[in-house]
Amino acid sequence: MRPVELPRRVRSVLGRIRRLPRLPRTRRGRRRAVQVVMALCVLGLLPATWVHLRADGRVRTVADVPSAPVAMVFGAGLIHGHPTPYLAHRLDTAVELYRRGKVRVVLVTGDNSREDYDEPDAMRAYLVRHGVPDRRIVSDYAGFDTWDSCSRAERIFGVRKAVLVSQGFHIRRALALCEAAGIESYGVGVSEPHDETWIYGGVREILAAGKAAVDLTFRPDPRFLGPRENGVAKALTTP
Repeated sequence: MRPVELPRRVRSVLGRIRRLPRLPRTRRGRRRAVQVVMALCVLGLLPATWVHLRADGRVRTVADVPSAPVAMVFGAGLIHGHPTPYLAHRLDTAVELYRRGKVRVVLVTGDNSREDYDEPDAMRAYLVRHGVPDRRIVSDYAGFDTWDSCSRAERIFGVRKAVLVSQGFHIRRALALCEAAGIESYGVGVSEPHDETWIYGGVREILAAGKAAVDLTFRPDPRFLGPRENGVAKALTTP
């Protein structure tokens, strides 16, 4: 019988496991190794705990979220220039908030770091197609990550109070970061089936919480600050 050949990716992972450092042979060494691992686990969970506590009580539904001048919709990728299903669901929620009179302006914040990739314009086009007037939409083209989006919303666009829109696994981190940026925030978590993407997003949030703590500590400014803009103020006062 011929031996079963494992897929290349599996062989690669097994090779990395074999190269991992082995536990010390002495009892004292093993105990020290376990203590180090436990300490790293605790340190890794501290940012996630901070995110959870900071957002406690601020995740609502479209029906019961307090009104705010602005809804913030975070980018979530494009496929051939159009919003991914997850991003489309966020935008659908923003449309519903606008229709119910919960918000008066929608700030779409995303990545436009390349000429061939423009999240904010794709988000704007989607909102307009679904009934949000173009004059009620403001675009932030340098929302490269959640911290950039929150920091720029307050420092560049003058947002002081907002309803944040994202998937449930991301909304707590968005709330924690926008609150830290000085924005009084409530969030609407978009429900999704617990598919592979949802599971990946949930696991990723544990690591992203650590990045959020690092950003707040060592990167108080967004990657691109730029001059102050009056787009939100103008959209709020335009008839």
